[in-house]
Amino acid sequence: MTEGSGRTDWAAAAPPASGPADVEPVADPEPVADPLPAPVPVANAANALTALRIVLVPVFVVLVASSALVHPGWRIAATVTFAVASTTDLVDGWIARRYGLVTSFGKVADPIADKALTGAALVLLSWYDRLPWWVTVVILARELGVTLIRFWVIRYGVIAASRGGKVKTALQILAIVWYLWPVPGVAAGIGGWIMGLAVIVTVATGLDYVVRAVRLRRA
Repeated sequence: MTEGSGRTDWAAAAPPASGPADVEPVADPEPVADPLPAPVPVANAANALTALRIVLVPVFVVLVASSALVHPGWRIAATVTFAVASTTDLVDGWIARRYGLVTSFGKVADPIADKALTGAALVLLSWYDRLPWWVTVVILARELGVTLIRFWVIRYGVIAASRGGKVKTALQILAIVWYLWPVPGVAAGIGGWIMGLAVIVTVATGLDYVVRAVRLRRA
């Protein structure tokens, strides 16, 4: 036996190195669809304020009719009711956008409530000879026209409310409040100037809405 014959030849005895392990490939996981957002409940704070505004419309009409716009106490009550209802118009929209509470009910009911409140006030002011009928007709015709145009272009997109439209609404509310409140003396005539400015802005924003609607249709 030669020197070193007792040494174990580990290299020879070791099993041959194997290749890469035969591991079954793992399939890519199925994509998980994003969960659908939870539906917004119709019974929410924003819609509650809109509903309150609708309820206040007949209350306002009764108060104005009771006052006949000659009894100060009833006129003050009617003015406060109109102011509260108008304020809900500002608050409900903010709540709906801020907290994601926009619903189909709100989209339909909110403009109806606005037009019902403003329209009732204008008609009553004209009925009791505080406001010329042509002013009421011009404002209501503009509001009706804008509503019809909105449906005309709804397939093409939504026309965002302009700053002029917000100014128009503020002027109309201020003018109506001025007419309703028993303002004494010469100061009562200021309401006519405010309403005149409101009519100008109302017509101007109505024409602007028509132009933007035509552009949207052609785009």
